[in-house]
Amino acid sequence: MVVKMEQESRVNLEVDLKKLAENVHEIRRRVAPAKLMAVLKANAYGLGVQPVAEVVRDAGAACFGVAEINEALELVDLGLPVQILGNLLPNEIAPAVEHGVVCPLNDLGMAGKISAEAVRQKRTVRCAVTVDTGMGRLGMPAATAAKEILAMRALPNLVLEGIYSHCSNAFLRHDDYTLGQLASFKALLAELAAEGMTFPLVHIAASDALNNFPESTKLPFTLARCGINLYGYYDPEVHPSMRLSPVVELKTKLAAVRTLSKGASIGYGRMHRLLRDTRVGTIAAGYADGLPLALSNRGYVLVNGQLCPVLGRISMDYTTISLENAPEAQPGDEVVCVGTQGGQRITLDDWAQLKGTHAYDILCSIGTRVRRRYLR
Repeated sequence: MVVKMEQESRVNLEVDLKKLAENVHEIRRRVAPAKLMAVLKANAYGLGVQPVAEVVRDAGAACFGVAEINEALELVDLGLPVQILGNLLPNEIAPAVEHGVVCPLNDLGMAGKISAEAVRQKRTVRCAVTVDTGMGRLGMPAATAAKEILAMRALPNLVLEGIYSHCSNAFLRHDDYTLGQLASFKALLAELAAEGMTFPLVHIAASDALNNFPESTKLPFTLARCGINLYGYYDPEVHPSMRLSPVVELKTKLAAVRTLSKGASIGYGRMHRLLRDTRVGTIAAGYADGLPLALSNRGYVLVNGQLCPVLGRISMDYTTISLENAPEAQPGDEVVCVGTQGGQRITLDDWAQLKGTHAYDILCSIGTRVRRRYLR
């Protein structure tokens, strides 16, 4: 027998849906007249795809972008086109066709397989052509793609409504490589147009490019993809062009409060030894909840509005902190790992800097046992 009891979660990721909607409005203003594709891959970067998708849809996103078929199938009933941005595996073609997913065409061979399946199912499939302008990951090389793309026109039951590429270096401002990618894509579009082939949906900009390279959202580009910016974050090297609000806060509780003697060791590997008698707290969150190991002996959390340093190595389920700055703290008190408390603030970027990474990594690493709570 399985006993299921609803208990208050020890660790909560609070997602402010009002701020999310405001971010969508701001991004739409930034990219206009291009339309906005909301990129919701990896469970909306770990925030929870269904509530996030409903908000961005209602705030005016034109379509959704995902990485793979299961992510697409979660969204097809929400009333917006859902495009797979990578590629389809052979066993994924049939369900993609059946459920009306916008299919990526990485080459003529894949286009033929999707066409054959569409004929078999007696369906018409919307598709987007994938062009490699220098990312080196997926798609037809731009310099030689025209012949294959023109041949796709003859395939039955396909509607070639989109064409897209991806920038590899757009987080760098004034980057010549990115400018070369834009030029290469435009040259291909012109070559296809000369043969009478155009696309209503043309896109290359993701979050980095739409900030650093505004030309990537202007004609001939008619769509802009946005992922991390939806949630109020940027790549650390990007020059922000919008006022966005972070939409998440990560909170837990103090599980224990003790006074340990001078010389006591803290945590695995005895990474920290107390220099004096110290009031310490143990918080009910660890690396399984998304706290990076890089915070060990370096990071901070907020207790009673005060910054409290992490002591020793972060464990899977618990983290030890100094309470010298919050001497009145008691078990059960709220602990803010990321967010604002009192006049102090800890950001995902603070964590990312310590880990030597970016906000994408931190968001996607928040554990599955962390409850997502949605503020409306």
